Amino acid sequence: MWRKAINKWLELDWAQRFTLFEAAWTLVVAQAAIRLIPFGKIAPSLGRLGAPPPATPLASGAVQQAQRVGWAVRVLAHYLPWDARCLAQAIAASWMLRRRGLPSVFYLGVDHGRETWLEAHAWLRCGDEILTGEPQHERFKVIAVFSEGRG
Repeated sequence: MWRKAINKWLELDWAQRFTLFEAAWTLVVAQAAIRLIPFGKIAPSLGRLGAPPPATPLASGAVQQAQRVGWAVRVLAHYLPWDARCLAQAIAASWMLRRRGLPSVFYLGVDHGRETWLEAHAWLRCGDEILTGEPQHERFKVIAVFSEGRG
């Protein structure tokens, strides 16, 4: 298993490696923030609360940067020794995009899950790309949107 991971690591270019390191660090900070800080204090770092802005196409270089951020966060979330779920992934990706000057839209949604449980989900959009939380986001009713920039 480790040999396969090392071979994949060696195939990556330096920009991908750096983004993975940044994603690891940012996921650690995001997970710590979720556990230690009330969400109301984290929320302002995600943008303004309000209606989602329309998706604005990004320049091709910006799309590549955003996709690399989403890829790195999703990949690293599976290798961390704790469960870095949708909320931590969306927060980390949002913070990474902000450092790059790229706009993002952070969504929180709820759905009645199996039986009577209420399920929550978070996902992040940049331009017209869903970067984190995509597989199930459409079944959730949006209850809060935080946007920064032109979305």
